[in-house]
Amino acid sequence: MIKFLDIQKITAKYHDEIHQAVDEVVDSGWYLQGEANARFEKDFAEYIGTDCCVGCANGLDALIWIFRAYIEAGIMSPGDEVIVPANTYIASILAISENGLKPVLVEPDIRTCQIDDRLIEAAVTERTKAILIVHLYGQCAYTEKIGEICRKYGLKLVEDNAQAHGCLFNGKRTGSLGDAAGHSFYPGKNLGAFGDAGAVTTDDKEIAGIIRAVANYGSTKKYIFKYKGRNSRLDETNAAVLDVKLRHLDEDNARRKAVARRYIDGITNPLVSVPHVKDFDSNVFHIFPVMCPRRNELQEYLADNGVQTIIHYPVPPHKQECYREWNSLSFPVTEKIHNEELSLPISPVITDEEVREVIRLVNSFK
Repeated sequence: MIKFLDIQKITAKYHDEIHQAVDEVVDSGWYLQGEANARFEKDFAEYIGTDCCVGCANGLDALIWIFRAYIEAGIMSPGDEVIVPANTYIASILAISENGLKPVLVEPDIRTCQIDDRLIEAAVTERTKAILIVHLYGQCAYTEKIGEICRKYGLKLVEDNAQAHGCLFNGKRTGSLGDAAGHSFYPGKNLGAFGDAGAVTTDDKEIAGIIRAVANYGSTKKYIFKYKGRNSRLDETNAAVLDVKLRHLDEDNARRKAVARRYIDGITNPLVSVPHVKDFDSNVFHIFPVMCPRRNELQEYLADNGVQTIIHYPVPPHKQECYREWNSLSFPVTEKIHNEELSLPISPVITDEEVREVIRLVNSFK
């Protein structure tokens, strides 16, 4: 079986370094808000290129706390609108509605599967306060036009960087392109922890301070609570693991890009469309999505021949029961993507032989 993602094998690459880092945490007797957390926050902020990094429990919380902080700072109010791609994982949208804000869905560009910057301005109203871009599949969603729209209307630009650690736009890392960014370190991410973990990066020290407090029960000082907060902290063990893996992230992403090039050059089946990539610096290939009108048949064919694939994602947000008020809406580009997308195996540990076999099988599908 060619696994979609062999997390155990990825971890084994850095076995000794990880064990040493975890042993240091265990021996320290300090398991929350200690030296490992402070070290990772500093290293990750430097890597992304921001002044601040605040660790938290997971990627969804990271996005939730960004919008919550803007509300606490008086920059947004419940009922305000946030423009967000219709084609995204549900977490991007949950973070908006969790704060009593209104998600406004905008279709993606079918060529990139990212939010279509040609459609954004028409969605701006007097209640719009932010644009949330999602670097979906590991590809940079930011464009100069999006930046211009934010400046023109005085909008905050928030990045969902859960899938794009290490991605670049004109030499800057995603996660530093907007006003604040949420990161997920779910084990399967390009930078993955040993469980749920997340972080916020920003240059705004006030917003970072609010997020740090809100994620710690609302406390700015021990037993003093300024906000009605939650418990959403990055633990020391995961911080230590992430700091080890951060040192190898660019190397791991380089391998992902090499595999992606092989797929793009080698897959010639007219039934299967590979990603449109203009700049390999702007894509870290967290996922390698192909499109096929007979997606389910292709997935079954590959499974029967020993290749594990995943659909990202079978049901778009506006068709989910939790957003039933949107179920009658039509977003045809988003729906086409969700009906045709299939993710092929890609990781830092997939072998050249396995890549060749995947290409062979995809090309033999009829």
